[in-house]
Formats: sequence, structure tokens, C-alpha cells
Amino acid sequence: MWDKPQLLTWLANLLTALALLLLFYAVLFLVIHSPLFPVRRIAVEGDMSHVTREQLQYVVKNELKGTFFTLDLDKTRQAFEKLPWVRRVEVRRYWPDRLEVNIEEHQAVARWGTAALLNSYGERFDAASGDPLPVLEGPDGTEKQLVDGYRQFRDALAPLGKQPTHVWLSERRAWRLELDRQLTVEIGRDDGVDRLQRFVTAYPNSLARLEQPFEYVDLRYPNGFAVKLPGFNPGENKAVRQPAAAKPAKAPA
Repeated sequence: MWDKPQLLTWLANLLTALALLLLFYAVLFLVIHSPLFPVRRIAVEGDMSHVTREQLQYVVKNELKGTFFTLDLDKTRQAFEKLPWVRRVEVRRYWPDRLEVNIEEHQAVARWGTAALLNSYGERFDAASGDPLPVLEGPDGTEKQLVDGYRQFRDALAPLGKQPTHVWLSERRAWRLELDRQLTVEIGRDDGVDRLQRFVTAYPNSLARLEQPFEYVDLRYPNGFAVKLPGFNPGENKAVRQPAAAKPAKAPA
């Protein structure tokens, strides 16, 4: 081999290239990990009403580790998403020293029983709120169905000026509402919105004319609804000539 100058030249060039490559890697490693390239500016953006400055500062101080090059964007995103009211985070790097954090907050629309809150996407999250939110209850996995149902029932009741303050969905997927924390409305399983709209249409000429309070309405009838009147005596209330509901022969399903 030693008497082959061409081969020796090739080996020398190879060793030189390897040495230059190692040198380049060493310089690159030092540059990437050098304290000369810190993240100097962190811009947090988003429409936030619950996430506080103190919470953001805590994450920046305790969770963000590394230089501009070594900072793990995925771990940074996860650190911000640990905050109770944060739904989603996007993190971007901008040369030479800027980090941009875009935060989307949860928009709470209801309470999930006494355990959590539900956002506008029907997602459950753990946070504290003092707002007078409606309460939704149902089997696990039906959170989005309950949020969608609540919105439909709320819109259907708008002409009466009433609000669903509590919504239940049973294991059999039967609906029940509480209106303004006073009136319980049994809807049942099928055609819930249609049944409620018929109730809203009939209300001004039926229940609105009753002279005594009522706390329970059952809409599970094909041609009307039934009303429970506490202490009602038909002989003492002759002013109501029309019955509040048309009750079929068979019991509701």
C-alpha cells in the first residue's frame, strides 16, 4: 500500500474530510448550546380572560429550559397547556432570540355535574368558575352530545324567555330539563327538539293561563303534554276550561 501514492492521497483526503466534519460538528454543538444565543423575548398572544400574568410567568421561569436552538417546542407547548384554562397552544421560534406563544382559552358553556367544566367544543376540563353556568349531567362520553342538546333546547325555549339551567341525559338517552331552576320538563328519548317546540307553541294558550304554580311537565305524549299541579283540585279552579294537555290512553315511553 505504501508504494501506491494515489491510494495514500485518497486516504489522506478522507482523513482530512473526517477531521473537518468532526470539527464542524464540534463548532455547531458549541454554537447551539452556547449561552450567547438565549431566548431574550417571549411574546404571549391570544384572547385571554382567565389565564393570569402570574401563571404565564411561572411557566416561563420554571418550565422553559435551553437556548434559542435547544429549547424543546413540544415540551414548551405542553407546559403552557397544563394551565387550567388553556385549551391549545402554538409555539414558534423567530430568529434571532424571539419565542411566540399563541394561547387559546377554554370557553366554558356549562358545568359537568360537580366535577368539571365543559367548553364550547364539548370537551371536559378542570378549572374553577364563579359564573352562573348551566349544569349538564350524563354518561361519560356524552359531553359533546349534551352541549349540542343544551344549545338546541336553549334556542327552542328563547321565545318563552326561559333558560335550561340543568340538563340530564340518562343511560337510555332520555332527556330531562330544569328551566330557570323552577320547572322540570320531561322530554324523553326521541324528537326532543320537536317536542319542546310544540310545548313552546302551546304554552301561551295553555300553561301561561293557569292561575296556580306548576313544577313538572311531561312532554312524552304524541298529541300533547301532562302537567303536575301541586294540590290542584279541579272543582276549585273552574277558570281553566281547557286542559293543559291532551293525554293519550297509553302511558309515555
